[in-house]
Amino acid sequence: MKPDATKQPVIEVRDLGLSYGNRTVLEGVSFDVTKGSCLTVMGASGCGKSTLLKGMTGLLKPVNGQVMFDGVSMWGHGQLPHDTVLSKFGVLFQGGALWSSMNLLENISLPLETFSRLNKQEIESMASYKLSLVGLSGCEFLYPSELSGGMQKRAGLARALAMDPEILFLDEPSAGLDPINSSQLDELILELKDSLGITFVVVTHELDSIFSISDHSIFLSNQSKTILDQGKPVGLLEGSRLEEVRNFLGRSSRRLSKQSG
Repeated sequence: MKPDATKQPVIEVRDLGLSYGNRTVLEGVSFDVTKGSCLTVMGASGCGKSTLLKGMTGLLKPVNGQVMFDGVSMWGHGQLPHDTVLSKFGVLFQGGALWSSMNLLENISLPLETFSRLNKQEIESMASYKLSLVGLSGCEFLYPSELSGGMQKRAGLARALAMDPEILFLDEPSAGLDPINSSQLDELILELKDSLGITFVVVTHELDSIFSISDHSIFLSNQSKTILDQGKPVGLLEGSRLEEVRNFLGRSSRRLSKQSG
């Protein structure tokens, strides 16, 4: 099943190929992401999920194919990605990537100081607002080392939101979190998608997250180095023609069955 054709694709990936030197990681990858939706990228370890994210955010130049944002090519004809494209999105990296020497207010303010023309008071007000969006109001002067894992992920998300992006790329946002914090982060993603209309691309292997936040998903294979199947996770679990996809999505039910037995 493909994304809803009646909705506008904000991201178009066409025949994308990515490699590190002579090692091909992905090839022939094509899919759309509709505006205001959440796409999850799933698959076994080593299948190229994070590499795909690097290709979509301008950190890795494609060997072939292209990534289009609102009809504009990420790379165009140059050696660097278009600034107009980069300005549309924010990124949450696996570890949060917060500066340990800065408190949260300073961490969230940094992109605004670098790329906006706001004055100091406006920047601090905006940074505090972004922290409040992720449930960290009142934590402005805490340092990353003083935060729990879940709070660090929320702070990283606040920084990704700093420049009011249209698209958010999240790389394993639930990694290292306990089930409660992971569920709260999923709820936050859904809230931001619904209230602000942000488009999400989320790399994850967490089944609970895949089923709760996905409007659409793609399944990558480290053997074929491309997309094996795509669609709504529930639809893929129940009706994918590929056993590998059904087994990946059916891990939870099998585990529960073993425990009950």
